[in-house]
Parts: sequence; structure tokens; C-alpha cells
Amino acid sequence: MTEVLDTADTERAKQAVRQRVWDRLERQRLARFPGARGRIPNFVGAEEAAARLAALAQWRSAQVVKANPDSPQLPVRSRVLAGGKLLYLAVPKLAEEQPFVLLDPASLDVSPRKAAAKDRALRLGEPVGVADMRRVDLVVCGTVAVNRQGVRIGKGGGFADIEYGLLVEAGLVDENTVLATTVHDVQVLDEELPETEHDFRVDLVVTPGEVIETARPRRSNGILWDHLPEEKIAAIPELARRRSLRS
Repeated sequence: MTEVLDTADTERAKQAVRQRVWDRLERQRLARFPGARGRIPNFVGAEEAAARLAALAQWRSAQVVKANPDSPQLPVRSRVLAGGKLLYLAVPKLAEEQPFVLLDPASLDVSPRKAAAKDRALRLGEPVGVADMRRVDLVVCGTVAVNRQGVRIGKGGGFADIEYGLLVEAGLVDENTVLATTVHDVQVLDEELPETEHDFRVDLVVTPGEVIETARPRRSNGILWDHLPEEKIAAIPELARRRSLRS
């Protein structure tokens, strides 16, 4: 079983893994523009990984998808809209009063590929608050490194965990929601990875070369307030509002 470390130790360990994976992608020329370092890396073969994901039963049954806005998941978002599914994206850093946008392919007047591009998607999408969202069938998240048990490491901002926690607390994500990520094969590590209580594991790891179905993953139960610094709570209106209600 993967050891759950304290937050400070975990972040140092995670950063070491990120650096190793970013180095590997760049050394093997598997990172597309604008490079791997400091971000969810846009990897060679992202389209093939998206196609593998779209061939799965879990994809076909999903009608509502929440996806990350990073470049490697552009082919995923395009397939969501092309398949007539509803797509939710979080606004950058959850900095708006309505922290998500909804794209309904039935109302778009541009191609799915164009609508799925990050900046255009955020412009075209309808701003929505958590209370106005529909239940999510499939979450696709961006990842720097992941193992075969579904433990994933993001780029370090912590926003994916907050987004997930908000949806869990609202009852929009539950044990029946499928959590997936698309990555290059070299981002899949055959080793234990560090994680904390607020981290979630994924059900599916999809690469250009394979589909990995993990054991039933550990999931967080919502926002862990003691893991969040005061400045981050204050910078995210939805968190600030919820904390005021808890007071």
C-alpha cells in the first residue's frame, strides 16, 4: 500500500518525481510545445490516448464529463463535444464567483476541435456555479506522473483536488463517477508514489499504448480545510463562501 506522508514531506517527494518525469519526456523528445517542465506536459501521442479512452464502455456511457483545460487533453475535450456530451471546465484557479463553465455541443456554432481549445472554451462556455451543475459521469484530469495503482501527481497547484472536493461535497461526483487520466507511457511509473489525504486516485490510466484499469481507488471525502492556506481560501470565492457558511 502506498504510504500517506505528511503534507510537507509529500510535496517535496512529489516535486522530485515531477522533475524526473519532465526530464524523461524532454530527453526522449516526447514533449510537445511549449515543453514539459512546470506544467501538465503536452505529450506525443495525446490523440491516440484520447482515441483509446473514447473506445471504452465507461466513455460511451458517460453523458456529462468534467475535464481539465490543459493542452494534452485537448483531443479528449474535442471528442467529448463531438460525441454530443456536456463538458464542464473549471475557470483558471477557480477565481470567479461561478467557478466552472459548461459547453453544450448543441449550442455551439464552431467545430468541436475549435470549441475545445482552452481559451475559446472558456469564452464560449456558460459560467455556472456548483449549485447549478449536473452530476458528472466522467472526470478526466491532467497528470505529470501516475502509477498502476492510480496514484497521480499533478503539476503542484492543488486546484484539481479542490475542484474534485467541491464536486464531492455537492454530490455531483460519487463512487460511481469514473476518474481517468491520459498520459504518455513513460509517465506511468512502476513504483509507489507519495500522496496525502486530499489526493484522489484514478480508475483509468490511458496511454497511446495501453489502458490500465486500477483497483478501486481511494477517494477524498471533500475539502480538507486544514490542508488549505488562508491565502488560497481567500483567493477562491467558492471556498471563501463555504467557509463563511461553516463559521
